[in-house]
Amino acid sequence: MSKTTKKTPGKSEQNTSKPASKSTAPTTPETETPPRPKLVFHCQQAQGSPTGVISGFTNVKELYQKIAECYDLKPSEILFCTLNTHKIDMTHLLGGQLGLDDFIFAHVKGRPKEIVDLEKSEDALGLTITDNGAGLAFIKGVKEGSVISKVNGICLGDHIEKINGTSVVGSRHYEVARILKEIPKGAQFSLRLVEPQKSGFSEISVHKGPGGLRNGPISSGTKTLRLRAKGPATVDEMPDDVINVAINKINALLEGFLGISDAELAQSIWETGNEAKNPSEFASAIAGSDLQEFGFTEAFTFDLWGAISDAKQGRLKTAKEFKEAF
Repeated sequence: MSKTTKKTPGKSEQNTSKPASKSTAPTTPETETPPRPKLVFHCQQAQGSPTGVISGFTNVKELYQKIAECYDLKPSEILFCTLNTHKIDMTHLLGGQLGLDDFIFAHVKGRPKEIVDLEKSEDALGLTITDNGAGLAFIKGVKEGSVISKVNGICLGDHIEKINGTSVVGSRHYEVARILKEIPKGAQFSLRLVEPQKSGFSEISVHKGPGGLRNGPISSGTKTLRLRAKGPATVDEMPDDVINVAINKINALLEGFLGISDAELAQSIWETGNEAKNPSEFASAIAGSDLQEFGFTEAFTFDLWGAISDAKQGRLKTAKEFKEAF
């Protein structure tokens, strides 16, 4: 018995020492990198294409890269994406959030067009500008009866490539809006635009996931992938109606003040204000963050706080009520 007990530990030590070194090495916390969300999305080019499958992205630039790889494109050829519709529908525009079963349609560059001898006959041109998060600004809205609404050839979704012959590729939407705003009243100017490719979608078979294509940009589930400008994407609970309405109202204020539309910026402002207890604390938080670069005036900051305060107090309840108030 004594001989057996002496040999058994020896064998067990010999048998367990090698597997231990193999099993512990790959699970050492120091050598692991944080995994990206294991999510898969379906996409097509909006003008018509086979269905592609993409995954492994954590921000908009990476998303465009994945779509470009799927269709042998350059990422810079993608103007913007819409969710669950191939149409140029700005209410379905991809912003900072992506429902886990949303279907992505990529709108790619089509033909360029020169709009010359425009006259800025009024202080405001009537444009709402946004960008795709990857260096391309485009037209999201045109105010009825405005200077731009009377110009033939300017359409929703058109990418603004040059202003007076100077490229604005790589500029953020607020920078492009500032350039247009600084054109003196009565001055003439020119635009070089690039429109999205036209759709031949009627002959394309559209892939439909388990739930089919929906009419809205938000998933029917309870989770959403939030794409962040800084840091990795996160899977969050979907915002409730109050938060959605608050973000929409903040975005409407941004359109009036800066001439831009940016759901991600509106979300950041909401989050900053939601943590503040009063207008003074909110103003200090903006001054100490990246939001200060937008140059919000004291009056505009107070307007933002009013929208945030209304939401926090439950005075903004539904999207229908919000639309009726404006």
